[in-house]
Amino acid sequence: MNWITWASVPVLLFGLWLYTAQLTRSFPTLEGKRIVLLIAHPDDEAMFFAPTLLALTRPELGNHVKILCLSSGDADGLGETRKKELVKSGIQLGVRSKDDILIIEDKNFPDSMTVTWHPRLISNLLTSAFAPKMASVPSKESPQATIDAIVTFDAEGVSSHPNHKSLYTGAHAFLKALMHRHSGWECPIKLYTLTSTNLLRKYISVLDGPLTIIRAVTARKELGGYPTPLMFVSSPVGYRTAQKAMATAHESQMRWFRWGWISLSRYMVLNDLKKEKTL
Repeated sequence: MNWITWASVPVLLFGLWLYTAQLTRSFPTLEGKRIVLLIAHPDDEAMFFAPTLLALTRPELGNHVKILCLSSGDADGLGETRKKELVKSGIQLGVRSKDDILIIEDKNFPDSMTVTWHPRLISNLLTSAFAPKMASVPSKESPQATIDAIVTFDAEGVSSHPNHKSLYTGAHAFLKALMHRHSGWECPIKLYTLTSTNLLRKYISVLDGPLTIIRAVTARKELGGYPTPLMFVSSPVGYRTAQKAMATAHESQMRWFRWGWISLSRYMVLNDLKKEKTL
């Protein structure tokens, strides 16, 4: 190939990126909802969910998005630093205020690559936070909650981290407890999970966009107030915002391999979420 052909490749890729980013803005999404992003560690919001946060916090959608982090990421003794970093990052990614970012410090939820958090304990925490009247609501009435949707990891946790995977089982346990004694009613909280991919797709950045869009278009769809699947592709400006949220807010975590992640990972530029079936 001559130099003109080679020079046209990045132009075509950039054009594809802009097109997919604009295309996904027309996809059905959540509007006017109270949404909680449930994460395990400070930096999960930037490394894995930045496109989701940037999309769902757009003012015109009218959502109120909060972050609930179940650990301070204190494995290396940097818990206090990492809590501040999460607040800084969350604000950069569109969360309204620091009051919408809650970080839990509990010995039952250690930051550990070898510990699986108990789903019942996660369920209890989510109950106290978002369904405090669960036990007192009569079975003949609909269950009540203070949020409309939870966004978290899927069963594989993207990176197979046991803390990430625990959030999936814990969220399901919470919704099952919420619906206990309320058969016949619709669950007031919808659960959306981030799709895990194979290693190759994980590191081809926006090039994974066309395949992900095709899968989203051909998947079994639901519309209405809680559509599925959800698909978010950030623009180049949004991608740069995500990189900045990680590189400048989470400075304590920036090792050489994380520079590779924020440069190559699809999760920095695109997220696809599916709505989980609940009882």
